[in-house]
Amino acid sequence: MTKPRKSVKRLLWDYTEAIVTALILALLIRAYVVQAFKIPSGSMKPTLLVGDHILVGKFIYGTRLPFMQERILVLREPQRGDVIVFRYPKDPSRDFVKRIIAVGGDVVQGKDGVVYLNGRALQEPYVNKDPTAAPAPLDDGDFGPILVPQGKVFVMGDNRGQSYDSRYWGFVDIDDIKGKAFIIYWSWDRQRHLPRFNRIGKLVH
Repeated sequence: MTKPRKSVKRLLWDYTEAIVTALILALLIRAYVVQAFKIPSGSMKPTLLVGDHILVGKFIYGTRLPFMQERILVLREPQRGDVIVFRYPKDPSRDFVKRIIAVGGDVVQGKDGVVYLNGRALQEPYVNKDPTAAPAPLDDGDFGPILVPQGKVFVMGDNRGQSYDSRYWGFVDIDDIKGKAFIIYWSWDRQRHLPRFNRIGKLVH
């Protein structure tokens, strides 16, 4: 009569063990490998639209373990052109997504709506070229020249006329970068109340 009870207890323990293990793995993956984010604004249009859900690789720029100051297992440093998710410098509780335009040691400047990097005009096919787009607050197309400090990056949104970015609040510390966006795994059109199937699986670049 005791065998069934032992079997039930064993089964319950196995289920509990499996659930706890799955939760621990999920937390570790979220903390150190990949994390999902939702795009709330149009500052990265047309690369990312409101309602896009993206996956961000958190291991690419290295991992910082608890109680460690230095990043380890760094695959590569943040590069110009990377679309990143980072802690907003003015409010670290909020996450922003922008594109890296310049890295430490670069000189960046905006003139007549053209961005110059180290004296050369950037070719930016990803920028929203919609002529009806309203300009950003106080945006006359000109800024700089600005020298980016080491350990920092200068970021801008692809939808330049509607992006609150490094032009207004300064640089992003590399240590505040959460990861690099690499794929859209789901997209929802809030106006039409329909999924955008043509965007699912699209790589972010």
